[in-house]
Amino acid sequence: MQIEIILPLAGYLLLVFALSFYAWTRRNQGSFLQEYFLGSRSMGGFVLAMTLIGTYVSASSFIGGPGAAYKYGLGWVLLSMIQLPTMLLSLGILGKKFAILARRYNAITLNDMLYARYGSRLLVWLASISLLIAFIGAMAVQFIGGARLLETAAGIPYDTGLLIFGVTIALYTAFGGFRASVLNDAMQGIVMLVGTLLLIVAVIHAAGGLHSAVDKLQRIDPALIDPHGSDQILSMPFMASFWVLVCFGVIGLPNTAVRCISYRDSKALHRGIIIGTIVIGILMLGMHLAGALGRAIVPNLTVPDQVLPTLMITVLPPLAAGLFLAAPMAAIMSNINAHLLQASATMIKDLYLSAWPQRMGDERHIKRISSVTTLLLGLLVLLASLRPPEMIIWLNLLAFGGLEAVFLWPLVLGLYWERANAAGALSSMISGAVCYTLLASFNLHLAGFHPIVPALLLSLLAFMVGNRFGKASPAPAGQSVSH
Repeated sequence: MQIEIILPLAGYLLLVFALSFYAWTRRNQGSFLQEYFLGSRSMGGFVLAMTLIGTYVSASSFIGGPGAAYKYGLGWVLLSMIQLPTMLLSLGILGKKFAILARRYNAITLNDMLYARYGSRLLVWLASISLLIAFIGAMAVQFIGGARLLETAAGIPYDTGLLIFGVTIALYTAFGGFRASVLNDAMQGIVMLVGTLLLIVAVIHAAGGLHSAVDKLQRIDPALIDPHGSDQILSMPFMASFWVLVCFGVIGLPNTAVRCISYRDSKALHRGIIIGTIVIGILMLGMHLAGALGRAIVPNLTVPDQVLPTLMITVLPPLAAGLFLAAPMAAIMSNINAHLLQASATMIKDLYLSAWPQRMGDERHIKRISSVTTLLLGLLVLLASLRPPEMIIWLNLLAFGGLEAVFLWPLVLGLYWERANAAGALSSMISGAVCYTLLASFNLHLAGFHPIVPALLLSLLAFMVGNRFGKASPAPAGQSVSH
């Protein structure tokens, strides 16, 4: 183990726990459910931007994405910039309308919104189960990324790193709740930004300058500087699929949508769009470019996902490497706590309290069971991460696509189409989930497109057809959601 690298990381983790303790002291103020799962809807623009970035930027962006850029070249860097408009799309399409309706219905979770809009308990249960399955896969990716990071950069064995990482996140999320999550997201966003700038400058310097790095890539494999990438992977259908999967489709991610319930006012929304777009552009370009140019410095890695931690200890002095290690750790931790908290909210608010509504008034019981549920979910994902795949980016994109196939059209059409009803939403969810699962399971790419494209087209068609056979389900304006 490298003590110089571990010490700054230990200090960073202590700071995380300090912020979580502060959030824990605020849990006695106001409604527990509102505070624990939404932070009492008090986020300003900077925190909104950082927490949205935290839910979106993940191990895939700091470990898997640079790994893919290392393997496929500069074309993957260009592809990664497709993600630039995500903040504008998420907050612009969902933002204001979603927040207004959430306050009107007193909604705490995404499924509260779906129930208020469609009035279907079956839809809520289907959405909850889909969310929990996909979230376990998405969180497993983050746990694997964090453990690999500690293994490569700090010399900590994979299983030990996984245990340290998993227990830390499960504890601070379980006891701090949403406020701990967003406070840590704000700090982690700053850490990610500084770390990204530090690494890309160090990588370019170590490669002898940008021109020299590109020349070395060309000598290794001319396809590494081709816009279509190594193995010509970046075809037009692939790039179109990627745009749908990691840009437009992000609107349908539940952990993104719930952030739109939690901001303070319109000023915070507009500021969040501007700050978020700038920061995510720097992070995507910096991390993926570092991964691609890293091939010129460490050309013989057998596991592409190891490029970032390997570069960290190669181009940075030990203390700086330890400080930078906090950047991808921040991305991973903020992503996990967003998923973990949303999964816990789904189990407590959407499943448990809908089955036993008489428990709603027992705040002491709800506090205890919410923390225990969050902790147990974290430990379950930890167990699921013990046997990692070679490249985590594909597992992460699989979980992304599953959520989008289920939630995108019920969310967007529910907000903007007055005639949308429960029959249409259920048809869309079921057809999208089945289509995506079958195509992804058998690795089928119709006309070269990723399974998310036909799945979303089919789910949209199913929504239109199903909607003709259902009854209108207007939302109960001004009423609290109870299911």
